[in-house]
Amino acid sequence: MVIRRLLAALLHSPQLVERLSESRPIRRAAQLTAFALLQLQLYGQDAARRLRALAHQPAGSLGRRVARFRDTFTQELRRGLRDRSGPPPGQQKDPGAKA
Repeated sequence: MVIRRLLAALLHSPQLVERLSESRPIRRAAQLTAFALLQLQLYGQDAARRLRALAHQPAGSLGRRVARFRDTFTQELRRGLRDRSGPPPGQQKDPGAKA
């Protein structure tokens, strides 16, 4: 309780806050934070630009891409199930059950 009050008093001290803001670790943390926020903003703008470009394509091309994704997904799923060893899920025996 006493430590909390002491820390609160210190952090509300303008002189201490100013001295901390001028310290190297705090300045470096602020630089890294600003860099990360800027990078995220740039990535977000790039993603929005690509989405707008996709939206402005003819409807058929988007439909073809979705159909190709669906076909590839189902092929890979079937291949994975076929290559898998053992019985299909749901037909496995409970290891604790007596036969």
